[in-house]
Amino acid sequence: MKELLETAEKPKRAFLAGIRDSNTTQEESGRLTGELLSLARTLGLEIAGQEIVRVRERRARYGLGSGKALELAAKAGELGADCMVFDMEISPSQQRNWEKLAGIPAVDRQELIIQIFLSRAKTREAELQAALAGLNYSLPRLSHKYIDLSRQRGGRYGTRGSGETRLETDRRYVVSRIRRLEQELEEVRRQRAVQRRKRKKAEIPVCALVGYTNAGKSSLLNALTGADAFVEDKLFATLDPTSRRLETKGGRPLILTDTVGFIRRLPHALVDAFRSTLEEASGADMLVHVLDISDQEADSYYSTTMAVLRELDAGRLPVIIALNKCDRLSPEELEAAAPRYPGSVAVSAKTGAGLDELRRRICGAFGARQGPGVCAEAEAR
Repeated sequence: MKELLETAEKPKRAFLAGIRDSNTTQEESGRLTGELLSLARTLGLEIAGQEIVRVRERRARYGLGSGKALELAAKAGELGADCMVFDMEISPSQQRNWEKLAGIPAVDRQELIIQIFLSRAKTREAELQAALAGLNYSLPRLSHKYIDLSRQRGGRYGTRGSGETRLETDRRYVVSRIRRLEQELEEVRRQRAVQRRKRKKAEIPVCALVGYTNAGKSSLLNALTGADAFVEDKLFATLDPTSRRLETKGGRPLILTDTVGFIRRLPHALVDAFRSTLEEASGADMLVHVLDISDQEADSYYSTTMAVLRELDAGRLPVIIALNKCDRLSPEELEAAAPRYPGSVAVSAKTGAGLDELRRRICGAFGARQGPGVCAEAEAR
């Protein structure tokens, strides 16, 4: 009997490294480390080990001293790691230095998030946006792929020089690809702008669900509207805005829009690439800020989301705070947490608790601005 061979690819083993200077508190360090762990697991990486390194000052070569860098590289090797993941942004030269030192790929937080977006993109728009972010990130890092830059292609006897290096050829291809993606995304932005103008002309009010990644926005959209938006207990399960009608009794409908979740240190490459998606929040008439009240980091997530909204010029919009996943807290815990968010509504997309009150609040807010017709459902309840 022949022995069966295992053909399934084993998950990559990652060694996580956090570099903390004197400006990072112990509490913030713990939050960042936990988030890096969640990001790595979302991408399907197996955690070989992790370590937080305290540094007094950043060094240009590795971001820390060469002695400590040697220790980290050796530890990653001992644990059989396939890659090193850093909870900081590393420059192209630092990436090359780490890969040369450890002999395995070096990835920073920014690349990790981009890879998650690339793996989870399902629609054409999301694929375009994630690909553009990935190419912009990789362009200054192309050289670390080529050890021997003397390899030439395209040269002929009698022409000037021996032709282009492979690096130059690939760089030109990437730049050309970036331009094509930007043109395609510009067309997407124009289409979204047209859709927003049509909704405004039809006087259909829009309410955007915003919040930290994995706060339960898609689940809440499904619970409120009966939609079937994709839901998964992982970071960045939603990359595309999903809009559904919230019907009102005797009045005009509202449009509820689910949006991509926010995260600390969201890479600028992703902010720029996903601007057409993120603009769904700034183009709304009001926001429902969905907050996972059962998470110990809820206050920090709230601050991060509000900072991103201000960056998108959406901080001026009226906001209702929905304290989601309230079913995970005891009545006493919920009573103690709610006052930190004045005017909030405790809800559970899972059990349906508080959803009627949230509908009434949303409808009431639009009723005050759009007239009594929209608020008919709120009065009926």
